[in-house]
Amino acid sequence: MVLLFLSTGELFFVGLVIVMLFGSKKIPEIARGLGKGIREFKNATSDIQEEIRKTSTEIKESTDPLDQVKNPSTSRTEEKANPKSK
Repeated sequence: MVLLFLSTGELFFVGLVIVMLFGSKKIPEIARGLGKGIREFKNATSDIQEEIRKTSTEIKESTDPLDQVKNPSTSRTEEKANPKSK
C-alpha cells in the first residue's frame, strides 16, 4: 500500500509516534474535534455558495425590468406593427 509516497512501515511508525505522544485515549477526541472542524468548514462553504447564488439570481431578476424601462420604444414598436398579436 502506498499512501502519499509512504510505505506501510513508515505509516506504522508514524502511527506509533502519534500514540506515544497523545495516548490512546486522546486520539478519538482529537479525531472528533477534527471532524467537527471539517463539518463546520463545509457548512460555511455551502452557506457562502448559497449566498452567491441568491445574489446572482437577484441581480438577474433586477436587470430584466431595467432593460424594459430603458427600451420601452421597442415593445411599443412591436405592438404597433402587430396590433392583432394580443
